[in-house]
Amino acid sequence: FVLVPFLILLTIGGCVGRLLPSKLADSTKQPLQTSRPYNIAHRGSNGEFPEETAAAYMRAIEEGADFIETDILATKDGVLICSHDVTLGDRTNIANFSQFADRKRTYEVQYVNMTDWFVVDFTLEELKLLGVNQRFSFRDQQYNGKFPIITFEEYISIAQDARRVVGIYPEIKNPVFINQQVKWSDGKKFEDKFVEILKKYGYKGSYGSKEWLKQPAFIQSFAPSSLTYVANLTDLPKVFLIDDVTIRTEDTNQKYYELTSDSYLDFIKNYVIGIGPWKDTVVTTKNNYLDEVTDLVAKAHARGLQVHPYTFRNENSFLHFDFHQDPYVEYDYWINKIGVDGLFTDFTGSLHNFQEKTSPLS
Repeated sequence: FVLVPFLILLTIGGCVGRLLPSKLADSTKQPLQTSRPYNIAHRGSNGEFPEETAAAYMRAIEEGADFIETDILATKDGVLICSHDVTLGDRTNIANFSQFADRKRTYEVQYVNMTDWFVVDFTLEELKLLGVNQRFSFRDQQYNGKFPIITFEEYISIAQDARRVVGIYPEIKNPVFINQQVKWSDGKKFEDKFVEILKKYGYKGSYGSKEWLKQPAFIQSFAPSSLTYVANLTDLPKVFLIDDVTIRTEDTNQKYYELTSDSYLDFIKNYVIGIGPWKDTVVTTKNNYLDEVTDLVAKAHARGLQVHPYTFRNENSFLHFDFHQDPYVEYDYWINKIGVDGLFTDFTGSLHNFQEKTSPLS
């Protein structure tokens, strides 16, 4: 186990410095498994390494991820990068760089004014100087600042260089904010650039098609207008993310409660293959115990939609008391009782081990 991070550290440099994937022969790759719920590495194996870094993604692939998931934002010079946050203060070591001390700004993001360093005010060259930090203080801090932010293309290269078929699961993140702040010389939008990169690296085909199985990808977003827009650009399967039902969407200013209604699911099913709900919108909670199982999964499945809830984490602070501090009990509940079709997890290895024990692949 100690050897693995060391090997990842050795191979990172050769992986992320190359923009063009050196794809292995497709005929030699083990195909994507489709017989059990998808193991989706949420921001990579970020329970072990800082999120959305090459190390986190390489570790997730090694641990058995079916898909590696990422959030896509854009730099000042229009390069698409992997970052969950539009801000840099918490996620990186930018505070250590005196040359950027005067670059803090205040922007409105999803109806809230925020003051911080923002990715849209930095070029890719500047962002590459920074190191990514572990988000949670109770996780391993030894890799803080050691791995750089990676680009969308570098992320794709990691998936395509895997020795088996590994899917990608990129999110169109904060599209309203990005389109407000970043302008491309050809007049195209963030969503256009997002799809252009997918096409550049051969990602195409509807869910389950021969083309899709060769290079699997899901496109995800919390912004329904982005998903309906990209539906005209690519036939790749899309997943509509659903937040706490009291929160408003950034683009249509609707509460997610409205967007889980029968009428809305009837509308969105024409554009998406599935939904990615926050766990507590599927099963409500009270005092850290499970409370009521909603009808969201049943409604989605009745419309032929997959359900990929988020986020599964091993730590006791994230496990409801019903699961007795055992993530395997939580996986069992969601897979075998709730009947989900995929799971976003910070601990890819745990989910893989559970599935290998309970529903091993032939």
